[in-house]
Amino acid sequence: MENLTDGLKKLLLAGVGAVALTTEKAGELLNEMVEKGEITVEQGKALNQELKRTVKDSTKKDEKKDLSKVVDGLSADELAKLKELIAAAENKE
Repeated sequence: MENLTDGLKKLLLAGVGAVALTTEKAGELLNEMVEKGEITVEQGKALNQELKRTVKDSTKKDEKKDLSKVVDGLSADELAKLKELIAAAENKE
């Protein structure tokens, strides 16, 4: 079960890392375009916000697909343990 938890953590961290890197690089590109006068500061801000929203939405969809693949590959015992962990987390709220 520990391998499952580690796998889920790695999956989520990879998604977060990809979003952070993509957002950072896109921000750098937009800043360069503003400096060169290819777009205005306001346009750059608007594009940056739209990009962040798009990346966030896309990443959520991809994480759900990846998580579904992980869950589909679980044994009956692993799935039961995962359900217990989820129930325990819900009870803490």
